[in-house]
Order: sequence, then C-alpha cells, then structure tokens
Amino acid sequence: MNIQRKITRPLWLRGVQIGGGAPISVQSMTKTDTRDGQATVAEIRRLAQAGCEIIRVAVPDREAAGQIPYIVQHSPIPVIADIHFDYRLAIMAIEGGAEGLRINPGNIGSQAHLRELIRVARDRGVVIRIGVNAGSLEKELYQKYGGAGAEAMVESARRKVELLEEAGFSRIKISVKSSSVPETIEAYRLIAKELDYPLHIGITETGDAFFGGIKSAVGLGILLAEGIGDTLRVSLTADPIWEVRAGYEILRSLGIRQRGPEIISCPTCGRCEIDIQRLAAEVRERVGHLTHPLKIAIMGCVVNGPGEAREADLGIAGGRKRGVIFRQGVIVKKCAEEDLLSALIELIEEMTGEKL
Repeated sequence: MNIQRKITRPLWLRGVQIGGGAPISVQSMTKTDTRDGQATVAEIRRLAQAGCEIIRVAVPDREAAGQIPYIVQHSPIPVIADIHFDYRLAIMAIEGGAEGLRINPGNIGSQAHLRELIRVARDRGVVIRIGVNAGSLEKELYQKYGGAGAEAMVESARRKVELLEEAGFSRIKISVKSSSVPETIEAYRLIAKELDYPLHIGITETGDAFFGGIKSAVGLGILLAEGIGDTLRVSLTADPIWEVRAGYEILRSLGIRQRGPEIISCPTCGRCEIDIQRLAAEVRERVGHLTHPLKIAIMGCVVNGPGEAREADLGIAGGRKRGVIFRQGVIVKKCAEEDLLSALIELIEEMTGEKL
C-alpha cells in the first residue's frame, strides 16, 4: 500500500522519536499494581522483550507515585505516568523521572494547579498526552452535542491543547478514543485535519483478546491506512503481551513495520490430512519471542499448500499424515507428521541464528 503518513511535530521520549515521520511506536500499559515496583518492572521487561517501545503505568495515589523513581531507573523503555484528579501526583511522577504524562486537563484540578503542573513539566522536558475518552467527557460537552461523539471529543481535546499552549507548553501528544470504532475513526480524522501534534491511536474498552483484537484491528487499520497515528496501543482485557503482539500484527498487515515471524496457515477443510491447528499453534508458541522477520507457512493440503509454502521463507505443505518442508521455494525435507515440528524448528534456528 502507498500510505501517505500525516507528518506531525516530532517529540522524543528517552531516545524514542514520536511523530515527524518516525516509525509508529507500539505501546502498552502495565496491569500490575504500580505500588509494587518490582512486579511492575518485571512486567515492563517482559513487554519490552516482546517489542513494547513505550510503557504507561497507572498512578492512583502517593504510594504508587513514590515507586516511579525505581520503575524509571529499572525500565528499559520510556515510562509514562497515567494520572487523574490530583495534580500533585503528576508533579511527583515528573520529579521521579517519568518521561511522559497522560492526563485529562479537565479533571486534574484548578487552572492554578494545571499551570503549576505545566511549569514543572516544561522545566523537566516532559511530554504530556492529552487523553480524551468518551467515557470521561465533560458534562457540558456531553449536553452540547447530545452525547460523547466525535465532535464532542475533538472540541474537548482542542480546548485542552489551548490551555497548554497558553501556558507556553508544546510537547503535546493527543488521543481521542471511544469504545465505538466509527466514532473513534471520525474523531481522529477531525483532529488530524485541525492540529499537527502527534496522535496516539487506539480503541478503548474493546474487550478480551478475541473481540477486542477484532475491534482494534478494524479501527486502527483504517486510521493507519489513512496515514493517521504516531503511536498506538491495542487495549485488551488480557495479558498485555497480546496488546504488543496485536499491535505489530496490525502494522505488519499493512506493510508498515515488520518484527518477528509472520505465520500464515490455512483454515483447514475436509481435504486436510494433518493436524494443522495443533501444528500452527505449536509453531507460534515456539517462535513468539523471535525478532528476526521471517514468513512461515503452515498449509494442510495440496491445493494451495505447495504454492503458499513455496512463497514463504519456510513452509510446510501437508499430505496424508506427511508433509514436505520448503525453504525459500525449494523442497528440503519430507517428514512424517510427527516429525514436521522438530524439522521446521531446526530450520528456523538455522536461518535466524536464535535458539528456540
């Protein structure tokens, strides 16, 4: 696809460029209790190994804010503090070393408190994401527009940008998210036309890994195909590892970014004579941590199997309780069904230089 990215203002979070034509960053959010700094750092490291590039942590109280220095010190990726209602927690997080904040200026306190927060953020070089969610829209805008639709969310974001700009702050990132895919798409289209600040995209409160993954893929896929988005998070009621994996799969499907193996497998039908579902699941589990881009085809019969397997870097084409393995278009092995996995893994290790 010839995707024309909307070029936004560049920002940096600990060496990670956001906007300005930089690669779209994949984010996630920890699901540990931030007051447990060790558990939070352990989860961040696990996510970073899976490819997460920016991490957000919830800061609900002073005890959680007090863990920010430890978390930032031990995190391999930039840390964003997610704060609502109490501007003092935001200041604590900044002073603790958080590289970014996610706030809703409408619920962070008085104008005087907001100005104080902005001053500290400006002095420390912190990035602030104005995060507008349909579920926490100002009552005034909800009544004005008759609901939390796209125009209401965009006006909310615009007002908050103006507040920060009036205070001389411009290290701004914006999100306008809803659990409604059409409303979220329309909101981002509107804000992308109006402002040139980097946009963090996502569909919020989507659900579990299956249903939430579908909603996120549809919404984010449309926005990305239109060139909208500088960072993204796939919000799931699931292990955050799946958020990171889903983010990369969405980017990969549009040809935007590549990370780790791509596994294609047939849906199976009455012609299939090997257990493709089991084989594909086992391969995915074994290669999930790899970073080397590799296309692997797991195919079950002689109709499309040989063609797909031949076009992949490595591929299996199944037959009657047997299969052939292709390596870059050439048959290199013929195996019984029970030996296909081990033979394929051996070839993957050989091609990537990584141990499985």
